[in-house]
Amino acid sequence: MNKISSFNPYILHHGGASQVTGSCHELLCGADESLLIDCGLFQGADQRNPEIDFGIEAIRALIVTHVHLDHVGRIPYLLAAGFSGPIYCSPASAVLLPLVLEDALKVGVTHNEYLIAKALERVKKQIVRVELGTWLSLTPLFSSAVAIRLQPAGHILGSVSVQIRLGERRDYCDVVFSGDLGAPYAPLLSAPKPLYRADTLILESTYGDRCHEQRRLRRQRLKAIIERALLNRGVILIPAFSIGRTQELLYELEGLIHHYKDAPVTSDLCWDDLEVVVDSPLASRFTELYRQLADCWDKEGHARLRQGRHPLSFAQLTTINSHDDHLQTVHYLKKKARPCIVIAASGMCSGGRIVNYLKALLGDERTDVVFVGYQADGTPGQEIQTYGPRGGYVRLDGKKYSIKASVHTLSGYSAHAGQDDLVRFVKRMRHHPAHIILVHGESLARESLQAKLRNACPDSVVQLPDAQTTFLDNA
Repeated sequence: MNKISSFNPYILHHGGASQVTGSCHELLCGADESLLIDCGLFQGADQRNPEIDFGIEAIRALIVTHVHLDHVGRIPYLLAAGFSGPIYCSPASAVLLPLVLEDALKVGVTHNEYLIAKALERVKKQIVRVELGTWLSLTPLFSSAVAIRLQPAGHILGSVSVQIRLGERRDYCDVVFSGDLGAPYAPLLSAPKPLYRADTLILESTYGDRCHEQRRLRRQRLKAIIERALLNRGVILIPAFSIGRTQELLYELEGLIHHYKDAPVTSDLCWDDLEVVVDSPLASRFTELYRQLADCWDKEGHARLRQGRHPLSFAQLTTINSHDDHLQTVHYLKKKARPCIVIAASGMCSGGRIVNYLKALLGDERTDVVFVGYQADGTPGQEIQTYGPRGGYVRLDGKKYSIKASVHTLSGYSAHAGQDDLVRFVKRMRHHPAHIILVHGESLARESLQAKLRNACPDSVVQLPDAQTTFLDNA
């Protein structure tokens, strides 16, 4: 790539290249100068030591695409390793990131409030808010021209794609990291913004092998599953991540309750009387932040607010915060099996309060478990999703639990773009990338998307990283 310098940029993948979790990519912009894009935890079958096992001497700055743990969970370890540079992110992510890291530290590192406070204080000092759609020069950090621009990615509130411009005037190339892209028409969020150009595109491929149903259809399926499940007179358990999926579900449920109001959901229960329980202190805090960040909502969300509706705080919603109240609720529902919907983290059933509900209620035929998001290989959620319909079992905290509950999957509620959305994201670029690198996906998903992109964009080289280093010779 002699149009910039004799140095050929390349990417070091420190996670998330050939798996869905642990996203962490280092773009070498010069002989000893680099940008780090995300620094996430490995989860499920990918789980490993979170300590930073790569050199950080060249890293001048960190860019955060969004605040899910598989993209930011290793940031405390990065700081502990000595990184003191700026952390660039969207304004919404700047608000959400400290809360995500606070919870991660409490769960995985220490309960020492003083140490947590000191770590968060340092994180907040290093955060730099970047307004969407505007170029920010990073040249003072580098020996040559480098600039970044963040564009909405539609995955969760504050999520972005990152356009990195190396060089200036006519002698430049654009390297784009898509981050996690959202599906079009997701509740509360604007659709991913198409980019004008990219020379090299690093593209996520979580759902590279499947397409999602339209929002109208998935909402109908959600309604149908709720109606069918409540005929069992039992509890509907929805494992959901505290940020993003929980708020979208509340938005959709408020819409169903508002639309059908006095209509019966069962013979003796109206939609207006259906109780929705969110049992997650973290989800409650995120939901409050989502309400505070209503300026970032899409047009539909603003329309509901103008109607005097409260999409994330409606009359049928009960929030459980204390651990004692949580345990009492689990005990009560196990004893009474009262018809209601319970939303609790974690989304892959690998921890959090959902585990206690599963232990108590998986063996009850009146229970329904509804999955609305990706279940990574090796997680309890994936085991329930796979073996539940066969009458199998799942291991929770080392103990076997038989699955007699009904198990449903609503893939249309994934926060990730489907295969057709990913292809559309590339095709809508005016200047198609010469080089597309598929990351953040399992083998089948990446291979399937590669075939689709080769057909849709025949002039682009579509590569599946099979090593830690990817050279950008085609940029």
